[in-house]
Amino acid sequence: MWPSKNKNIDRMEFLLTLRRRGITDAAVLRAMDEVPREMFVNDDTRQQAYHDHALPIACGQTISQPYVVAYMTELLELQTHHRVLEIGTGSGYQAAVLSRIAAHVVSIERYRTLAEKARRTFDRIGYTNIDVIVGDGFEGAPNHPPFDRIIVTAAAETIPENLLGQLTDDGIMVLPVGPRDGTQQIVRLRKTPDGVEREDLIAVRFVPLMPGIAKEL
Repeated sequence: MWPSKNKNIDRMEFLLTLRRRGITDAAVLRAMDEVPREMFVNDDTRQQAYHDHALPIACGQTISQPYVVAYMTELLELQTHHRVLEIGTGSGYQAAVLSRIAAHVVSIERYRTLAEKARRTFDRIGYTNIDVIVGDGFEGAPNHPPFDRIIVTAAAETIPENLLGQLTDDGIMVLPVGPRDGTQQIVRLRKTPDGVEREDLIAVRFVPLMPGIAKEL
């Protein structure tokens, strides 16, 4: 653990960086401030928890950089009554941020090791409105829909139509779309009476969205 003074300085700079980079939603900023990011990273990277870059976690996955977490959360336009589906629990950090704004979060993870660790972290910090399910992200949570919002935290090569079908009629889905080994774009999809509106936004690099449940780990 770092000295508390250094930790406080890091967190102040962390929030200033988010504001400087254009995050303006007060609820998102409060959530980013409230969630203890150091609880979601590996012990050997804990001193970097509030730095604005991605960090490695178990199973060859990553915890996204804080700006991308805040940016994707802001794009969802969350309200306190919303039910949210997250694809790709990973460390659990994104789900934790969502849970500070939305009423309920269902998070799907293909790696049992990550799912179990995320559950333990949520229990430790007292976040009770998150359900973590070991499953196939492409399938979503068919026994739980509809969802007001869906966020995918791994890159899909094309839009997963199955997930769109689990959105409410006025729902929003945010995800990275693009090739596995190249640059992807954050895409926001909004259901309207006239169909699905698509916005292509910033360039990103995410781990690929993989089908099925991992056989190991």
